[in-house]
Amino acid sequence: MTMTQTAGQVFGQRVFSKVSTVLVGKEEVTRLALAGILAGGHVLLEDAPGTGKTMLARALAASLGLKFTRVQFTPDLLPSDVTGVSIYRPGTATFEFMPGPIFTGLLLADEINRATPKTQSALLEAMGEGQVSESGVTHKLTRPFVVIATQNPVEHEGTYRLPEAQLDRFLLKLSVGYPTLEDEVEMLGRLQGQHPIESLGAVTGAEELLAAMRDVRQVFVDGDTRRYMASLTAATRQHPMVTLGGGPRASLALQSVAQALAWLDGRSFVSPDDVQRAAPGVLAHRLTLKIEARLQGLTGEGVVQEVLTRVPVPVEQSVTPK
Repeated sequence: MTMTQTAGQVFGQRVFSKVSTVLVGKEEVTRLALAGILAGGHVLLEDAPGTGKTMLARALAASLGLKFTRVQFTPDLLPSDVTGVSIYRPGTATFEFMPGPIFTGLLLADEINRATPKTQSALLEAMGEGQVSESGVTHKLTRPFVVIATQNPVEHEGTYRLPEAQLDRFLLKLSVGYPTLEDEVEMLGRLQGQHPIESLGAVTGAEELLAAMRDVRQVFVDGDTRRYMASLTAATRQHPMVTLGGGPRASLALQSVAQALAWLDGRSFVSPDDVQRAAPGVLAHRLTLKIEARLQGLTGEGVVQEVLTRVPVPVEQSVTPK
């Protein structure tokens, strides 16, 4: 094993061991969420209330040693409540910018689809460019900057569908899911007394996380695997039940998440298995389906699974990074 591979495995194990004290039996969704952060992206968690979406975000922030801020999105929330506002100071006859909660390490945008589209769009610049523009002045955000947003399914009352441009800013869309019976029994025992999130300590910090993100970008991707990823994205655009498929940004996201998964598994190269694990979370939320698909009960995840079965998988060979 190389130092990079060992570092990836150790890094992941440290984080997983902490998060698992709070969320029982959720290592795969934790691994994917961590891969999204290591890939430099943002994560959207969609699931029914009470499944642990908020707790996963809090546990990741605590484990990674990032400054954590939570914003509860509601219909009356204004964009300035998120980004900040300039206040006039009569004494100096100047405007002073008061940073909003978005100036943090990890922002939890809780129930993001309960806010109006105007407020949702306040996150676009920050998520895409790592900055906030207010009154003609650009304010840079600290690095790393991560948004983990939660939302209830759009069929629930009082929710607004996120626009395509907003969805595309999220590297991954994941579902935590209900625990198994045995995991739920174990959870009841762990949470009988003090909640473990209250004493969850950091296993790393911002500087080490940034170094890990740089290592992830160095994970080797060979030509066949790149073609496989591009073919998967292109196949979503050609699916008969899709009106808008994944674009080049989706292919880039697929590559970066696959690199992070390989790094966490201790490998210096991306395999087709990494791509297949990343594909549902990366591609499904970027697809716009035809009305007929919805009437038939076909979802974005279903389309991605169909594509994964149809697109030929490259034969794995002995890979040597050049």
